[in-house]
This record gives sequence, C-alpha cells and structure tokens, in this order.
Amino acid sequence: MPTRYTWLDTPLGPILLTAEGDALTRVAMGAAPSAVHASWERVSSGPGVLAEACAQLGDYFAGARTTFDLPMAPVGTPFQQRVWAALREIPFGETTTYLAIARTLGDPNATRAVGAANGRNPLGIVVPCHRIVGADGSLTGYAGGLDRKRWLLRHEDAVRNRADGGFGGFALSLG
Repeated sequence: MPTRYTWLDTPLGPILLTAEGDALTRVAMGAAPSAVHASWERVSSGPGVLAEACAQLGDYFAGARTTFDLPMAPVGTPFQQRVWAALREIPFGETTTYLAIARTLGDPNATRAVGAANGRNPLGIVVPCHRIVGADGSLTGYAGGLDRKRWLLRHEDAVRNRADGGFGGFALSLG
C-alpha cells in the first residue's frame, strides 16, 4: 500500500500529512521537504482521508472544530498506542501531565515512558500531545517546538473562552 502525502499551510507553517490506505498516519509540523520519501505519492486534491484531514485541521485552526473524526493508523508499540489513546481523551482547551496519563494507564511509575511515547506521537494536533504540561504547569518539550505548543494552547484557550462567554481559561501560565 503506497504512502500518500500532502502539505497543509497553517498559521504554524506547513504541515506534512501522510496516509496509507484509508487511514491517516502522520501529521508533522516543521517537517522539511526532505522528509518526503521518493516512493510516496503526492495528493493535491480529491476525496479521501488526506482531504478530510486538511478540512478538519482547517476548521480547527479557524476555531470551528474542537475534536477530530478521522481514521488513524499511527505506527507504534502497544504501550505507545495506549498513551496516544489516552491523549485523545484530553478535552479541548484542557491540559494534563505525564503523571496523570501514567496513572490513567494504571502505572504511576511510567511517567518517563509516557513522556517518551508522547514525544513519538506521529499525529500531532489530531492526537493532542500539546495538551501535556509539566507537573508544575510549565510548558515541556514538544516535537513541533515550544512556540507552536504555546500557540496551540493559546488558540484553544481563545476558542474555549469565546464559546463559554469568556469564563474559561487554562490554569497555567503560557508566558
């Protein structure tokens, strides 16, 4: 099954999206054109998961979408898959910690392993790894860069505040 790809222009710069079959396999911010393999097939338009992913991400960036409904097939270990599933449960506009995810998975000692799995998330934004913060509420590492993470959290905060009449907000300083 060939890997198909497209680029999406966003407020955070171009994002590389890939799919295999009918499932999204990667959403990568900050990816260089060299990340595209020669064997991949570029898709510019038409029906399919890449077009739907672009539409849903466009809605997200426009503030019109808070969840994603896409078929996904991220490649990872069973533990990584469990972490990524837990990340999808973090509500829009909220944050949590590695420890909280580890506890959700039944092993509070797995904090570092959760952090490593979070860092290997191939579906940024769609699987919201940007919603993980340090135990003290500080911004922690992010594969897309801390500036993008800060932007995403502020964006979600602004959308949530608009939706609830201005009474929402994160319980952390985004400096």
